[in-house]
Amino acid sequence: MMNIIFKRYAFKNYTDYETEHCCAVIAVMSGVLVFIKEDLGINDLQVQLLAGMLHACALPGCMAAGRTSDYKGRRMTIILSCIIFSLGSILMAYGPSYLIVMIGNCILGVAVGFSLIIAPLYSAEISPPSYRGFLTSLPELSINIGLLFGYVSNFVFEKLSLKLGWRIMVVIPLLPSLCLIILMLKLVESPRWLVMQGRVGDARKVLLVISNTREEAEQRLKEIKGDVGIDEKCTQDIVEVPKKTRSGAGALKELFCKPSPPVRRILIAAIGVHGFLQLGGIGAILLYGPRIFERTGITDKSKLMLTTVGIGATKVIFSFISIFFLDKVGRRVLFVVSAGGMVVSFLGLGICFTIMEYSSENAVWSISFTIVVIYLLVAFMTIGIGPATWVYSAEILPLRFRAQGLAVCVTVNRITNVIVLTSFISVYKKITMGGTFFLFVAINVLAFWFYCTLPETKGRSLEDMETVFGKKSQSEIQMKPHSNE
Repeated sequence: MMNIIFKRYAFKNYTDYETEHCCAVIAVMSGVLVFIKEDLGINDLQVQLLAGMLHACALPGCMAAGRTSDYKGRRMTIILSCIIFSLGSILMAYGPSYLIVMIGNCILGVAVGFSLIIAPLYSAEISPPSYRGFLTSLPELSINIGLLFGYVSNFVFEKLSLKLGWRIMVVIPLLPSLCLIILMLKLVESPRWLVMQGRVGDARKVLLVISNTREEAEQRLKEIKGDVGIDEKCTQDIVEVPKKTRSGAGALKELFCKPSPPVRRILIAAIGVHGFLQLGGIGAILLYGPRIFERTGITDKSKLMLTTVGIGATKVIFSFISIFFLDKVGRRVLFVVSAGGMVVSFLGLGICFTIMEYSSENAVWSISFTIVVIYLLVAFMTIGIGPATWVYSAEILPLRFRAQGLAVCVTVNRITNVIVLTSFISVYKKITMGGTFFLFVAINVLAFWFYCTLPETKGRSLEDMETVFGKKSQSEIQMKPHSNE
C-alpha cells in the first residue's frame, strides 16, 4: 500500500519544493542576520525589524493566497508564489544598503505567506483519509530539510568574505523555486477546487489518478459534490455552480459572522493551534539560536553556525519519525506529548540560564547542557506540534472556507511569530534570558491544556469534519432537557 501511495502522491507533491524554499530562507536568515549586522553596520533594533518584517509581510501574502487559490486555483497560486520568491531572493542578494535588503526581505515575506497556505492546502486536498497525515506532513519534512540546508549554507559560506558570503546565502534558496516552476507541468490540480468550479469531469480524471481504485475515486467524488452542493446523482462533466462558490466571495464573512456551532469550534481549534505554535517560542530558538548559544560562552562564529546545523539535523531526523506517527497514534496524542516535552525543555533552559546569570564564573557545563536541551526542545516540537499544526488546520476546515480560513490561521501564525521575533531581544534584556524561557514554559502549559480539548481527526474524511466537531454540541443539546428536569 505504501508503494502505491508513494507512486501516486509523492512524485506529484512538488509543493514540497515550495515549503523547502520558504524555510531555507528562514534558516538562512538566522545566520545572515549576524553578518548583515556587521556588514551594513546596523543596530539590534534594525536586526529585530529585519527578522520580523519577513513574517509581517507574510500577512498580506497569506490573505492574497487564500483568495487567489479559490479564484485561480491551487496550481496557479503555486506558480505565482515561485515568481515572488525569485524576485525577493535576487533583490535581497543584490542589497547594497539596509533599505534595499529590507525591500527584498519584504517581498520574500509575501512569498512565504503564499507558500504557507498553498502547500498544506494542496496536500490535504489530494490525500486519502488513511494517509492524509503522512502526505500532508511531507511539506513539513521539506521545511525541515530546507532549514538544514539553510544552516549548512550558513556554516559553509561563513568562511567567504563578509560582503560576499551572506549574499550567496540568501540567493541559494532561489534554486528550489526555479525547479518547481519547471516541475509544474506535471502537477495536477486539486480535485476539490475543480468541483468548486463545476468541472466535475476534470475532477474525476484527477481522482482516478490519485486514488487506489475506481470505486474509491467515485466515492470521494460523491462526497466532494455533496459538500459543494451538487446533486450526488448528477453525471454531467460540467455543472453550473454559483459564482460565489467558484470565487470564494463572502467566505470570510460567513465564517466569522454566521458560523454553525461545529464550524465555530473548528475555527477556534484551527486558529488556536497556529497561535500556540508560534507563541510557544520555537521561532525564537530557530532564528536567534546563534545568539542564545553565544550567551553560553561560544563566541567563535564558525562554531556558532555549526551548532545551528545540529538544530537543522535534529528537525530532519524527527520529521522522518513524525510522518509515520500522525496516522498511527493520531494528531491529538502528538500535540499533547510535544507540548509536554517543550514545557520540560524550556524549564531546563530557564533554570540553566538563571544559574548562569547569577554566577560570576563561566560554567563549562552550561554550553553542553544548553546545546542538548535545545536539541531536545526542537525534537519535541518537530515530532508533534510542528507537523500536526499544519495537518490539523488544513484538514478540519470545510471546503467552502478552507483556503481563506487557512489564510486567517496562518495570518494569526505570522502575527504571533512577528510578536515573538521582534520582541525577543528586548524581552530578554528586560527580564533576562532565563526569565524569557520561564515565560515560554507558562505559554506551553496553556497550550498543553488546549491540545487536550481537541477532537481526534485521523482517518476521517475531509467532508466529515463538521460531524466530528459537532459531536460535543449535539451531546450538550441532548443533556439540556435532562438537566432542566
